Amino acid sequence: MAAGGGGPGGPSAGAGAGGGGDGYKTVYLFDRREKESELGERALQVGESSDYSRFRACVYQTLGISPEEKFVITTTSRKEITCDNFDETVKDGVTLYLLQSVNQLLLSATKERIDFLPHYDTLVKSGMYEYYASEGQNPLPFALAELIDNSLSATSRNNGIRRIQIKLLFDEAQGKPAVAVIDNGRGMTSKQLNNWAVYRLSKFTRQGDFESDHSGYVRPVPVPRSLNSDISYFGVGGKQAVFFVGQSARMISKPADSQDVHELLLSKEDFEKKEKNKEAIYSGYIRNRKPSDSVHIINDDERFLHHLILEEKEKDSFTAVVITGVQPEHIQYLKNYFHLWTRQLAHIYHYYIHGPKGNEIRTSKEVGPFNNIDIEISMFEKGKAPKIVNLREIQDDMQTLYINTAADSFEFKAHVEGDGVVEGIIRYHPFLYDRETYPDDPCFPSKLKDEDDDDDCFIIEKAARGKRPIFECFWNGRLIPYTSVEDFDWCTPPKKRGLAPIECYNRISGALFTNDKFQVSTNKLTFMDLELKLKDKNTLFTRILNGQEQRMKIDREFALWLKDCHEKYDKQIKFTLFKGIITRPDLPSKRQGPWATYSAIEWDGKIYKAGQLVKTIKTLPLFYGSIVRFFLYGDHDGEVYATGGEVQIAMEPQALYDEIKTVPIAKLDRTVAEKAVKKYVEDEMARLPDRLSVTWPEGDELLPNEIRPAGTPIGALRIEILNKKGEAMQKLPGTSHGGSKKLLVELKVILHSSSGNKEIISHISQHGGKWPYWFKKMENIQKLGNYTLKLQVVLNESNADTYAGRPLPSKAIKFSVKEGKPEKFSFGLLDSPFRVGVPFNIPLEFQDEFGHTSQLVTDIQPILEASGLSLHYEEITNGPNCVIRGVTAKGPVNSCQGKNFNLKVILPSLKEDSQILKIRLLPGPPRRLKVKPDSEILVIENGTAFPFQVEVLDESDNITAQPKLIVHCKFSGAPNLPLYVVDCSSSGTSILTGPAIQVQNIKKDQTLKARIEIPSCKDVAAVEKTIKLLPSSHVARLQIFSVEGQKAIQIKHQDEVNWIAGDVMHNLIFQMYDEGEREIDITSALAEKIKVNWTPDINKEHLLQGLLPDVQVPTSVKDMRYCQVSFQDDHVSLESAFTVRPLPDEPKHLKCELKGGKTVQMGQELQGEIVVIVTDQYGNQIQAFSPSCLSALGIAGVGLDSSNLKMTFQENTQSISVRGIKFVPGPPGNKDLCFTWREFSDFIRVKLISGPPAKLLLIDWPELKESIPVINGKELQNPLIVQLCDQWDNPAPVPQVKISLVKANNLKLTPSNQQHKTDEKGRANLGVFSVSAPRGEHIIQIKAIHNKNTIEGPVIKLMILPDPEKPIRLNVKYDKDASFLAGGLFTDFMISVISEDDSVIKNINPARISMKMWKLPSPGNRPPANAETFSCNKIKDNDKEDGCFYFRDKVIPHKMGTYCIQFGFMMDKAYTLSSEQVLVDVLPNQPVKLVPEIQPATPAVSNVRSVASRTLVRDLHLNITDEYSNHTGIDLVGTVIATIKGSSEEDTDVPLFIGKVKTLEFPFVNGSAEITSLVLAENSPGRDSTEYFIIFEPQLPALSRTLEPYILQFMFYNDVKKQQQMAALTKEKDQLSKSIIMYRSLFEASKQLLDEMKCQVEEAKLKEAQLRNELKAHNIDIPATQQMTHIEALLKRKVTEQEELKKKPRRSCTLPNYTKGSADVLGKIAHLAQIEDDRAAMVISWHLASDMDCVVTLTTDAARRIYDETQGRQQVLPLDSIYKKTLPDWKRPLPHLRNGKLCFKPIGDPIFARDLLTFPDNIEHCETVFGMLLGDTIILDNLDAANHYRKEVVKITHCPTLLTRDGDRIRSNGKFGGLQNKAPPMDKLRGMVFGAPIPKQCLILGEQIDLLQQYRSAVCKLGSVNKDLNGQLEYLHTPDMKKKKQELDEQEKNLKLIEQKLGMTPTRKCNDSLRPPTKDMTDCPIPPKRMRRETTRQNR
Repeated sequence: MAAGGGGPGGPSAGAGAGGGGDGYKTVYLFDRREKESELGERALQVGESSDYSRFRACVYQTLGISPEEKFVITTTSRKEITCDNFDETVKDGVTLYLLQSVNQLLLSATKERIDFLPHYDTLVKSGMYEYYASEGQNPLPFALAELIDNSLSATSRNNGIRRIQIKLLFDEAQGKPAVAVIDNGRGMTSKQLNNWAVYRLSKFTRQGDFESDHSGYVRPVPVPRSLNSDISYFGVGGKQAVFFVGQSARMISKPADSQDVHELLLSKEDFEKKEKNKEAIYSGYIRNRKPSDSVHIINDDERFLHHLILEEKEKDSFTAVVITGVQPEHIQYLKNYFHLWTRQLAHIYHYYIHGPKGNEIRTSKEVGPFNNIDIEISMFEKGKAPKIVNLREIQDDMQTLYINTAADSFEFKAHVEGDGVVEGIIRYHPFLYDRETYPDDPCFPSKLKDEDDDDDCFIIEKAARGKRPIFECFWNGRLIPYTSVEDFDWCTPPKKRGLAPIECYNRISGALFTNDKFQVSTNKLTFMDLELKLKDKNTLFTRILNGQEQRMKIDREFALWLKDCHEKYDKQIKFTLFKGIITRPDLPSKRQGPWATYSAIEWDGKIYKAGQLVKTIKTLPLFYGSIVRFFLYGDHDGEVYATGGEVQIAMEPQALYDEIKTVPIAKLDRTVAEKAVKKYVEDEMARLPDRLSVTWPEGDELLPNEIRPAGTPIGALRIEILNKKGEAMQKLPGTSHGGSKKLLVELKVILHSSSGNKEIISHISQHGGKWPYWFKKMENIQKLGNYTLKLQVVLNESNADTYAGRPLPSKAIKFSVKEGKPEKFSFGLLDSPFRVGVPFNIPLEFQDEFGHTSQLVTDIQPILEASGLSLHYEEITNGPNCVIRGVTAKGPVNSCQGKNFNLKVILPSLKEDSQILKIRLLPGPPRRLKVKPDSEILVIENGTAFPFQVEVLDESDNITAQPKLIVHCKFSGAPNLPLYVVDCSSSGTSILTGPAIQVQNIKKDQTLKARIEIPSCKDVAAVEKTIKLLPSSHVARLQIFSVEGQKAIQIKHQDEVNWIAGDVMHNLIFQMYDEGEREIDITSALAEKIKVNWTPDINKEHLLQGLLPDVQVPTSVKDMRYCQVSFQDDHVSLESAFTVRPLPDEPKHLKCELKGGKTVQMGQELQGEIVVIVTDQYGNQIQAFSPSCLSALGIAGVGLDSSNLKMTFQENTQSISVRGIKFVPGPPGNKDLCFTWREFSDFIRVKLISGPPAKLLLIDWPELKESIPVINGKELQNPLIVQLCDQWDNPAPVPQVKISLVKANNLKLTPSNQQHKTDEKGRANLGVFSVSAPRGEHIIQIKAIHNKNTIEGPVIKLMILPDPEKPIRLNVKYDKDASFLAGGLFTDFMISVISEDDSVIKNINPARISMKMWKLPSPGNRPPANAETFSCNKIKDNDKEDGCFYFRDKVIPHKMGTYCIQFGFMMDKAYTLSSEQVLVDVLPNQPVKLVPEIQPATPAVSNVRSVASRTLVRDLHLNITDEYSNHTGIDLVGTVIATIKGSSEEDTDVPLFIGKVKTLEFPFVNGSAEITSLVLAENSPGRDSTEYFIIFEPQLPALSRTLEPYILQFMFYNDVKKQQQMAALTKEKDQLSKSIIMYRSLFEASKQLLDEMKCQVEEAKLKEAQLRNELKAHNIDIPATQQMTHIEALLKRKVTEQEELKKKPRRSCTLPNYTKGSADVLGKIAHLAQIEDDRAAMVISWHLASDMDCVVTLTTDAARRIYDETQGRQQVLPLDSIYKKTLPDWKRPLPHLRNGKLCFKPIGDPIFARDLLTFPDNIEHCETVFGMLLGDTIILDNLDAANHYRKEVVKITHCPTLLTRDGDRIRSNGKFGGLQNKAPPMDKLRGMVFGAPIPKQCLILGEQIDLLQQYRSAVCKLGSVNKDLNGQLEYLHTPDMKKKKQELDEQEKNLKLIEQKLGMTPTRKCNDSLRPPTKDMTDCPIPPKRMRRETTRQNR
């Protein structure tokens, strides 16, 4: 063959002109015949028209081969080139081999040029699926699955083992990381490898030059579960997968029949390099080489390939995909989650690995066709043993779990249109005693394991499947992971209870197995249309039993199977001894009720009853106790089988625990014996504290009832708490109590007094661990009285002295304290006065060392001491009244008032042995009289009185005094001598003197005698004196002189002297003369008797010289000084006086005086005048002014207006008067005026006040230039406060000025019509107004009326914004182009409530939306009372528009016409917002029958000659109507054919129409046919007295359906007379028929009304019973009698309670909220949340202090709008700018909980701060806001707890910010302390604090009030409908109705007789045969609602 094609002309023919100039194609040739052949390729140019012989000749020539040499030319796939295949094989760019034979081994590798431009399907199908959509999972396992798909397809024809290996080559010693997928499939040729590189070249493509790698594809035959390995499909997955995993893919493949290995390398780096060099990107080379040849691997990073390529020797065929440049995150995932992703792959290929039945662990493995697939995954890491797993060995993939936990299965098959077949299986996972067996996903657990279940978080009746769908979906046996089918109609839980309990539907799992007729996405992650096709109405479901399909009702079969599974496999709990229904307030509100309570259960063959002792398992700690009752969620009654449930256990022993625990029934220990629990309880009781052991280790023991002296110490106490066993203990037994159950000992010493018991000592001791309870020595018990020392055991923290109602051990010791021995003393009450020589007593009071009264019991000798006194006493008495008797004191006391002495009393034996007694010792009784002078002879002058100094002395010579101590002196020796008497009673001494001793005409000395005595004291001796009398030499005259220079001027008595004011009069002298006018020398004695009145200080030296003191002249000219000099002795009294008048001094000051008011109004002159004078230095006015001085007076002041100043000289006062003082307008206040004249100046201050009111200004109001935004109907942000001002804007304090508001009529202010007047400051507070007005800008002006003048106030511009929460209209959307056919269904009406700002209001109760419909015309625009009302439908999941309400499937009225539809929104009970009325035209429905316009009477005719007797009908109009009798078919044209028929088909002798014809045609136009007359033929055939029928049948070509004809019966007679008789009977029959129809319709309507009323009564009773049960659940019982009275009283009481709760003060945020001008504004952060706990609210508010004022908006646009409105002052937070992926998960557990377990035991009650928040509105948005602000911030009790918590958390994870309830903060970086981390007190937060929510009791009361109101309405409704029903029943039994019933019976009898006479078919039967069939309602006494509505419409 090699030689046959040769010849010399070959080459030229191939390359030269032989080509015909028609172009060339290039062929690349590798010569591999020998090792020495050249390595490179040869490019041959071959003509397009060349044949094989020319080509071969060209090869000879090019390579220089001799014609004799043999060789073959093959493709790279070893297909030999021959004449037959040359044209189709040798294309442009093809690579060929030159070999010795086809099977020759390649002696060296070759490179084959390839192009792999993507197929055009890349564009066409690029939108089918997003590239590896992750659905929240890591898509890497699904990428690997794509490569396994290829391998499964490649190995599908293997006879032996189908081996697929995934090797993860992560050993850095062997190169960079790589992933290799290797299979032993059929391999690929180079062409197939080229095709593999072409994107989207699927196995079905058959175009162009493509040779698919699935060449010869034949659709596989059906196999079980479609396990046909036909899953490499689209030509997409492989490429996507490799480049998703890494950046380079090396494809190595060897077909089974080839010697060559083909290798293709695609890499991202190569593509980028070609793009950079502008080369063809989708082109490259395939390396063709021999097996195990790795010489081309030179890169160190790929040295692992040497080992892989070396393994090729042993393989006949294979394909290896080697991925390098693996993404680092993929490497980490593959390493860290090895178990997870291998389990996912085992799940995907479960049925390929284990066969159609799956991995049934319980059954033995059978050898079958599916045991030959080995998918092995191995991972190689440096320094670690390889991880190798076979997917067959994985036992925890989900399908294995489903299969092996199922008890039974239900198989079925679904046939969809086309060839689509779906096999399905449903498995049942039973409930076993205490748990569901439905498997949970181990890698993605949806619930906690049982052992992690805490009784506090137990979820009642957890659905087994949860929210997971039933069916997983497999395509050609391979899992499609992101598609699942929720359920089918026949396996979804029924709305009413079916054969099996509803929970059984949650115990099924299933799988669907489809063939390839269902479309999947290119990456095989989702089905495109599976669920849509399966739920198509044409889909047929059949059940598979024993491998055979059986057609039966799949829903009933499934229900029976499920019931059988439930009965056979579920092991449930039987609840018995039903007690009632309760609510459980301790649970979350959604789960509080109803709960059925039972006293016993039967579980697993055992009975558990109330009171039985039980033990729990899987609780921490284990609970021992007695059963109280059992709970089962739901409204059950009587015995019931159920799963789950809870048991309430009273902890035993109750004396120790006294608490009730509720746990799941599943946690009861079924293995424990009751005896064991009893023993445990007894042992626990013995461990309780029983008594106290008290010892006194340091002595000083306190004995019971001991009497102790005060201050006696009580020794240290050592105390031990002993239980009944005598064991010492320090805490209550049990493990769960921790610190809260530690035992402490409390010591109290109680003093019992008359005023009550008083604790004087209280200590608490805790156990020291190594030492017992200890109290130190007590030495401070000093008070007298009865005491009790009490020792009491108390609980830690709570300090309770009882536990579980049982007192804890205590001990009491009673004792008394008395006074001690005397240690000190004090003096009692002494009897004063104390006198010298008079004895007195000293009472003594003794005290012990603590001051308690004591008494002296031993003899003692007191010592008395006092300085200067001699003291003596008689005795001292002992006993309670101790007295020192007879104390006598003698000694000098100096005066008669006595003298103070410190009398020291010493009692030698006492500790404090001395006390000082302060006494005043008075002189004693008089004993002698002492007179001075002492000399016996006394000399005196005549005319003088002699003074005797008399002293009365006691025995110690002290001057003494006593009452009536009067001393007399009697003179003798001359006549008329005076008697001197003096009283010494008060002082004991005095001057005894009297009138002068005047002896007339004495010329010389004369002797007199004087006797001095005390008449009242006889025992005091008298004293006698001798007196010598001399002539007088006393002063007789006094004169005053003023010396000026050398001249002395006498100042006579009463003279007036003028002197300069303020000056001093010097040089005043005086002289005195005796009776002889002789000047008397001034002696000291005389000087003493000279007094002046102007100064108290007199210089005696000056007086001796005759000088008087200087006189100070007054400073004021108004003050005159009276000066007097006096001399007085015993003989004479002289005086000389003069007056000093001051004269003004030199000018010194300018003085201004304001006369009149000090205030001046702005703009007005000062009302008074200012008088200006000149004064001296003392302010005395000087007459210095003259009229010429006016110009010299200057006046100045700040703001002074000098224009009106007037100055006038006042001559009479010598002053200047200034008027016209006025100021330039300015700020009010004090103004200083400066007056100047010459060098003098003075200031005067006046008060400038505001001028008269002229303006009104607003206080604390925004800028008036811009409009103030306010929401319609809302309050203004600030109160309107106006201030009266003068024209210069100064506040004018004018009270009682009327203030009024001027506004437009369309602007309404609330409150309105209020009178406002200004206060004392001129200010008026108009309050805060609510504004209602149309949208837009409005103006308010404030005016005032003052003195009948109007003062214009400011103009306020209000921008009225629409209220986003105020409904103003309803928006109605519907298909306006739709036609409304009678009896059909309306199009969907979509209703939304529109607010003032044109936004849709959301969160509206659908019950407030209604639809009314009535027929027009109706008077007025309002709906009539009988308008039909509809409620809106439930919102579906696919309703996208939020806030819209839908009215769907509402039935169109049966009668055609125009109807009005109006929708309403009930805003409150009084007002409903209505939409615009929608007018709809109801058109007739499809034509159904032919009917007469007027029902003709039944004809009676004969065949006589008379036309009248033969006329059947006259003027009959036939119309076409629909099924509701609406006239229709106006546009139809055709004919109506009239035919006569007999009553039976055999009756052939029928009458004929005129003309002897059987049928007549009448034209049908415009919807009717007119038959003027219808006459029988004369002598027409027909039987006499026979009933016939005329059938009018319409023939309408345009109508496809056949209409019901109109049938008219008539009687035929041969006899005319008989015909006339019968005609009369027929007429009577027709009248009776009409009457009977009317009666029947009356009775039917009455019966229907009665049934409706009965239905209403039943519904009302049901509603009343339901509400009564709900009230019982709230513990509210309603009595059977006096219901309404009881309800009203109860409602009033509950409402009052609720109002009182609401009025109670609670914490609120006083920060003003931002006005919500839009629905996009949520408000300030401080107002979005509430916190119940005060301490938590304080610290969280402080923590968020910088954000509390921030306004939260939904959109950035709204935030920007607020920013602009506030000029950037308001901080804002738009929610659409928050990155929500980093927000915390609100369900995340606290950091110390990991996988549901405690990592450590925290203290301080930690909780996430966000969990303390409650949100009144916008919960979802608020969670976003506070999730971002608070993050994972945790709050604890105090700083110690927080530090402990952080220290433990950081050992396992990052610790967030910690706050404490005490106000401390530990930041997330650990920093704490300082002012910035300490919250201030609540009052320092200035109101920026979260408010407190409404009390929970208030909400409960709200629910109860709502229920009571509903119940009241239900009771009223029940009473009303019962009354209506009774009334209707009474009406039906009235005589009138009975009479009508009798008339109906009679008429029916008459009609029957007439019909018998006529020989006609009874009317009832005929009518029934022609009447359309109706529902038989005999079985349903109460018509269903739908039928009732239908009946109502028909009656319309």
